Amino acid sequence: MPLIVLMRYVVAAGDEAAFHERAREALDALRCQPGCSQGHLGRSMDEPEHWVLHTQWESVGAYRRALSSYDVKVRAVRVLSEALDEPTTFEALVEAGPHGLLDAVSDLAPDAATAAPRQHRAR
Repeated sequence: MPLIVLMRYVVAAGDEAAFHERAREALDALRCQPGCSQGHLGRSMDEPEHWVLHTQWESVGAYRRALSSYDVKVRAVRVLSEALDEPTTFEALVEAGPHGLLDAVSDLAPDAATAAPRQHRAR
């Protein structure tokens, strides 16, 4: 199942055109990376200051490698860093297609929400 990356933005009145161009450039840089299957830049119909940048990746590894690419660092990181400070990456657990629903098993470890790096004890 794919990895979904959803970044939300609040864009001040008057900054829409500049943000649109920066986000469009970022989306172009991301879509050119191996493993990116699609992406969208959207704006809320109800609250026009709210925008979203959505990309879909074949795997978390493909997404992480894309973030390391020189082109993404130059063309996209500025916009990515402007996103609201909230979770942005999601694993797809159910996919809806023309033939119905397809379920996937989560890649998260069972203790992912509670496990922490090991603490070293002083001797």
